[in-house]
Amino acid sequence: MKIGIVGLPNVGKSTLFNSITKAGAECANYPFCTIEPNIGVVAVPDERLEKLAEIYKPQKVTNAIIEFVDIAGLVKGASKGEGLGNKFLSHIREVDSIIQVVRCFENSNIVHVDGNINPIRDIETINLELIFADLETIEKRLERVAKMLKADKKYQFEIDTLQKVKNVLEEGKCARVLDYTDEERDVLKEAFLLTLKPTLYVANISEEEIGKEQENENLKKVIEYAKTENAEVIPLCVKIEEELSSIDSKAEKQEMLEVLGLEESGLDKLIKASYKLLGLMSFLTAGEPEVRAWTIKIGTKAPQAAGKIHSDIERGFIRAEIISYDDLMTSNGSMVQAKEKGLIRLEGKDYIMQDGDIALFRFNV
Repeated sequence: MKIGIVGLPNVGKSTLFNSITKAGAECANYPFCTIEPNIGVVAVPDERLEKLAEIYKPQKVTNAIIEFVDIAGLVKGASKGEGLGNKFLSHIREVDSIIQVVRCFENSNIVHVDGNINPIRDIETINLELIFADLETIEKRLERVAKMLKADKKYQFEIDTLQKVKNVLEEGKCARVLDYTDEERDVLKEAFLLTLKPTLYVANISEEEIGKEQENENLKKVIEYAKTENAEVIPLCVKIEEELSSIDSKAEKQEMLEVLGLEESGLDKLIKASYKLLGLMSFLTAGEPEVRAWTIKIGTKAPQAAGKIHSDIERGFIRAEIISYDDLMTSNGSMVQAKEKGLIRLEGKDYIMQDGDIALFRFNV
């Protein structure tokens, strides 16, 4: 699953990507420094794995992972071919969700592409280009389906759904602001709309504003805007996150966080929020060979979760022995204690996995 990092030139987008992935993507104070997208694979921070590793002393610990894609900065007119234009839009089509980096700090040494700081204008610049691209997609599709309607009335529902989206796009709003039925979502899947992709806003603030985020007027505006889309906003100082990510020592990193008055880095919050944005969660397996987080979609049933480990386990699935991570911790990490308390459950094929389930699958092939 891929998350695209987008933003206007010089908002801290590539610096954020470098901090998340330590990939060393080129970073500079001029537009279009990023032309081809950089891709980095990132481990999802999970304190539960650390606790389980203390209990099981495994040979290996494996976190869940997600991919971040650093996409070139966008300018007005991208939908008409300005800047990197269609190349930018095609790169966005390939990701599953979007992180939009918005500059909320003043710094005369870092040039803003529009000359001054205005985060809502910046957000709308990007969103409008995506809206224009989606309108073109919808209009072409409506034209095609209208011809098919003459032969078969079943296409009326698709036309109604596409028209519903077209109306909201023409109001200058993203397709994701609407609620959709499952049937409407099925229709829209085939349209691959850019403004339907789940989006999270990163507000890039200054070092001085850490711990005083509520005083940043630009941040307040971004939060209010995001509410109209039911989107989340994560404020962080990209410059500080870059410094934190360069520290290899866990103790030194923790010391710096304490000095800044932070419980965890903004990047850890962002990576966890990104995982959630993709509609993903983790179930866990634990033993001496390996403690591991396995990535599944929210709502996945036990046999399909077992299939993530091996297709044979899904094919021959009998049952799952499940204990929640929290229940294991209340039993002092002891499966024996947990069994005595009746906290280990036997679940069948219809069981929907929950985040933090520790699972042992029984199967026969």
